Amino acid sequence: MKTQAIRRRLPSAAAAILTFSGATAYADWLQFRGPDASGRGTGQAPAALAPSDIVWKADLPGRGLSSPLIAGNKVFLTAASGPDQETLHVLCFDNTSGKTLWERRFQATGRTMCHEKTNVAAPTPASDGTRLFALFSSNDCFCLDFDGNLLWLRSFTLDYPNASNSLGMASSPILADGVLITQIENDGESFTAGIDPATGQNLWKLDRPKNANWTSPTAWKDPGSGRLNVLVTAHEGVLALDPRTGKEQWTLPKPGTTIPSGGIGENHFAVPRPGKGLAVWTLTGGTSPPQLAWESPQINSDTASPVIQGSRVYAINGAGVLSCAELTTGDRPWKLRLEGPFSGSPVMSGNTLFAVSERGLLQAVDTTSAEGAISGKLDLAETILCTPSLSGTSIYVRSDSHLWRIGR
Repeated sequence: MKTQAIRRRLPSAAAAILTFSGATAYADWLQFRGPDASGRGTGQAPAALAPSDIVWKADLPGRGLSSPLIAGNKVFLTAASGPDQETLHVLCFDNTSGKTLWERRFQATGRTMCHEKTNVAAPTPASDGTRLFALFSSNDCFCLDFDGNLLWLRSFTLDYPNASNSLGMASSPILADGVLITQIENDGESFTAGIDPATGQNLWKLDRPKNANWTSPTAWKDPGSGRLNVLVTAHEGVLALDPRTGKEQWTLPKPGTTIPSGGIGENHFAVPRPGKGLAVWTLTGGTSPPQLAWESPQINSDTASPVIQGSRVYAINGAGVLSCAELTTGDRPWKLRLEGPFSGSPVMSGNTLFAVSERGLLQAVDTTSAEGAISGKLDLAETILCTPSLSGTSIYVRSDSHLWRIGR
């Protein structure tokens, strides 16, 4: 590869291990939509929501759509600033107080042109618990330890000059079986790559169709074998890969989705399909392709990704209607109109679904109610396009200007 001059590797720092103080108070949320990119938390955030639930509010130095990461008593976030969003920020906050612990700034090496609704800090970082991997729309990827020390950096634009998208990149990396999975899929040179977290080097690289794609990969562990698959979604359908080798396991037919990502459950995968609504597939394990459980044109996920909790799937359409459907049959027990529109995806904390509108209204939905019921609202009064994050009994939401911790 051609980025030896731009890549820095600090082996001694990479070996550092952080001991979390007060780690029992929080549940880690280490990538976009949390564990396995499922959108499900392990605690129960407050379902009523009130201004008194705001634990802290922190100022941000620039724009961003990325979600916060939570690791022990630290919260990590990215932002972009400057006339052309050429300054890239990685920030760390104290989870208890909201105080900024450190900030690192870098200059973009790739294209920073974006659609006005998005920005360069659109992808959510990922973490393996000791290192942070921050990917930006400029195709710059930085690896830092939890003290903010740079371990390595990678310019995908330098390596692959035609890998760019005039509307901006948004796919978030995930960690799977110790491999950093990145989807660099666009109108130009498109690929999905498995990156060595210790060095930034490619472990494998798979060429992909030249189509703009803003979805993020999802991980699924076969309950029988314990084997992990990475599910890559695009217009051409869904591709399951072995995260260690990039070897194809199975495929699902098109059309797939290019904006909302798929929703993962224990044995099901929900895929938004343009013009066809939502398709739910039963995952069978091994190299056998999943079976179509059902497909419904009445359930849509235009921008927000669907989320699966227990035996049901939840999806928000472009009009702000939240639909609840049974995973095995597609029956719809209820639907509920929320106050939209929505760009970010919903997340589940216990049996409560949380979604924040573009206008900054955080809404909580009691999914156990016979017809679905809004249990709480909190107006944050700023434009919010991000997907919330969860940790224990708290929700984390960001705008271009602020980061909030809401809960207990």
